[in-house]
Amino acid sequence: MTSATDPVPGTSGHPIRVLLADDQALVRGALAALLNLEPDLTVVAEVGRGDEVVAAALDSQADVCLVDIEMPGADGIEATAQLRQQVPGCRSLIVTTFGRPGYLRRAMDAGASGFVVKDTPARELAEAVRRVHAGLRVVDPGLATESLLGGPNPLTDRERQVLREAIAGGTVSAIAGRVHLSQGTVRNYLSSAIGKTGTSTRVEAAQVARERGWL
Repeated sequence: MTSATDPVPGTSGHPIRVLLADDQALVRGALAALLNLEPDLTVVAEVGRGDEVVAAALDSQADVCLVDIEMPGADGIEATAQLRQQVPGCRSLIVTTFGRPGYLRRAMDAGASGFVVKDTPARELAEAVRRVHAGLRVVDPGLATESLLGGPNPLTDRERQVLREAIAGGTVSAIAGRVHLSQGTVRNYLSSAIGKTGTSTRVEAAQVARERGWL
């Protein structure tokens, strides 16, 4: 894994086309202003929803997409997976406020080429874009260490699904209806998730899983 502070071994002659995906317009504007100051970078599109990323990448012919984690429509990790499948020529760099080790693992599994936090200095962020475009992997060193120490996400896909629904609230019956499972099966998944998170209730389990980046 490569730090964003090491010099990039080489860049192409044309400007790197950048797509910004973040639900906060002020953040998108700030990132665009910073990146457009770099002579070899140009922001070609901006979107505020995860389910708009693929279409914007295709329309703009972006080389690198800077993706936030928490967005409406689809989260940044889901959007990253869709980009890898549908627009493999556009690489993803996660840029998020939520520097959680669990998010890092899930993002890399989804096909992200990099993962940095939003307080990364502008010079390092620009260098991270260049590295990702060059086919390298860029990961915040502190998060990489935490991720290795924290171990893998212990939750199954189904456990994560029911915990997400638990955050939304409602009875077990309501959750079962939304995920199209029996109430007994939902109870089993919730009980397993509670045990894995070391908590006492499904709400606590969902909170812990979210804080660790497992959801």
